[in-house]
Amino acid sequence: MTSGAGEDRRLIAAFLEMMAAEAGAAHNTLLAYERDLRGASELLDGGLGAASPETLKGLADAWMPLKRATVARKAAALRRFFQFLHEEKLRLDDPSAALPRPAGERPLPKILDHGSVDALFAELERRTGEAHGKPKALRMAALVELLYGSGLRATELVSLPRNAVSPDKPFLILRGKGGRERLVPISDRARAAVASWSLLVPRDSLWLFPSGRNHLSRVRLYQLLKELAAASGIPPQRVSPHVLRHAFATHLLEGGADLRALQLLLGHADIATTQIYTHVDSRRLIELVNSRHPLVDAKPKQA
Repeated sequence: MTSGAGEDRRLIAAFLEMMAAEAGAAHNTLLAYERDLRGASELLDGGLGAASPETLKGLADAWMPLKRATVARKAAALRRFFQFLHEEKLRLDDPSAALPRPAGERPLPKILDHGSVDALFAELERRTGEAHGKPKALRMAALVELLYGSGLRATELVSLPRNAVSPDKPFLILRGKGGRERLVPISDRARAAVASWSLLVPRDSLWLFPSGRNHLSRVRLYQLLKELAAASGIPPQRVSPHVLRHAFATHLLEGGADLRALQLLLGHADIATTQIYTHVDSRRLIELVNSRHPLVDAKPKQA
């Protein structure tokens, strides 16, 4: 356990003690607060108590796939926690203004167009072509190829086992949300990028993307993508793991992919969730109906 994680546990315990003694919170309420706060602490690698507003924005991005009610609950727990830290002078500021306040309908994911994706890959190609810093560039190339090329969730990506991607198999089997398994196609480009990166991964590593004794964290992945976006000339706030997953889905759909196939690729239990990813303009849909409908060539009957 890191020193940061130990400090988070101490602060969370003090907060829960206050909630029980002063606010009279019920047992189930305390359990819910503890679960949400410890979950946030794990996402931030033990850095919750010292989190900056920018770090909390990364946390909000990690929550993006969740339901509005879940995000609202988690954000409320963190706001109460930071209010407590500030009031007790355990930190000088209250960064909770950076936390999301979901309201109304669930917002559609941000769009990343083809030009922006090309810019990201151009920057990756530039980096991998340089000798200086090449290991980090190869890791970043493998991460982005898998995010955009296969639509992996951030958690699925960073926790891939060392040998999850095989050079001779164009797919991998993932266990995603809810324990559901799905077959994920891996492009030739992604397999090549992973093969290049794998040569630098220690043979005894449990993870494809190791970091210390564990694997790369979701928050660190978020930060790396922001850095890549800035270097590519793209506003950093436009790029995140979830945005690249959405770009994967949107661009496949624009290319003619079937919505049911997309549902399987993304690992959605309900196709209604997949429909959130259909950022296709109405003009294209109208053109699709007018060009592909079986009655397009049929002559209208005379009255």
